[in-house]
Amino acid sequence: MNAQPAAVVAPEPPLAVLLELTHRCPLACPYCSNPLQLVGLRQELDTAQWQRVLEQAAELGVLQAHFSGGEPTLRKDLADLLRHARDHGLYCNLITSGVGVTRERLQELQRAGLDHLQLSLQDSRADGADRIAGYAGAHARKLALARWCGELELPLTLNAVIHRHNAERVGEMIELAVELGAGRLEVAHTQYYGWGLKNRAALLPTRAQFDAASAAVAAARERLRGRLTIDYVTPDYYARRPKPCMGGWAQRFVNITPEGKVLPCHAAETIDGLQFDSVLERGLGEIWRDSDAFNRYRGTAWMPDPCRGCEHRERDWGGCRCQALALSGRADTLDPVCEKSPDHAGLRALAERESQAPAPEFVYRRPGR
Repeated sequence: MNAQPAAVVAPEPPLAVLLELTHRCPLACPYCSNPLQLVGLRQELDTAQWQRVLEQAAELGVLQAHFSGGEPTLRKDLADLLRHARDHGLYCNLITSGVGVTRERLQELQRAGLDHLQLSLQDSRADGADRIAGYAGAHARKLALARWCGELELPLTLNAVIHRHNAERVGEMIELAVELGAGRLEVAHTQYYGWGLKNRAALLPTRAQFDAASAAVAAARERLRGRLTIDYVTPDYYARRPKPCMGGWAQRFVNITPEGKVLPCHAAETIDGLQFDSVLERGLGEIWRDSDAFNRYRGTAWMPDPCRGCEHRERDWGGCRCQALALSGRADTLDPVCEKSPDHAGLRALAERESQAPAPEFVYRRPGR
């Protein structure tokens, strides 16, 4: 009797879809993870096209819609999109710089269906925050928005991006999150993709800074247990094991660019040889299940040794493909963060060298509004 080929198991639906509504942004953050080549206003999906994306996401089984950018509040149709997402049963989260959002606009978005707001925080002090943002007065506007969330009883997460210029103030940022009434704080060391990779030498903290920041987070977690949830994203360049990037390639999240390309993660377009489908040409569910780009690194079959036999292979899913490419020159090899990678020692030496050298000036991103 001839053996039958193994059935292809369809992937579980993604938990969340990240909608990059626009690449336009009023800030000029040197750690920006958006791609070097930004999508222009005229290339952005229109309201009806984004609404179809939301419908297809709900049909696929997605539970959460994260509205991001750039700065998503620059889209005049944001309330319409939130309303449409809510009508299709999606939990709505807004990821924003907070600059330019008035209290009235926030109320409008909340009425339209906004469930939660994530606000970026560059520093605990105005001078440092505004310097990173490249925008005078940005910090004050962020604090005002955070306080309005409290007044309107809108759940708030603060996202504090950490680097060598603010690592000593992690404790202050934690206290600021408590003062502002945030329910969650993400303390995330800079991840070096896109524009952020250009500024790595200016941003990479020293090992001593990383250790001090980690200690501050550990102490605060214990002290604030039950009052503030603190997520901690460590800097890959000092780690021994890789993180499961986006929960694993094409495992839990799907990312859609302003012009409608569907990606497994926001940096995936840096990988040559992958063709990313557009929602203008193919359904979201079909892309998620059948796209070659999504299946290329999904699961464990693609893994080289020693990844394939590693006990962690279904925990970290091989780490980050984009980081492997940036640091090793190949997307299909071990993430150099892993101590089993032949490139691991070189990564640690690079981190030591760049973090100890005098920080160069920031290269600001000025994409315009």
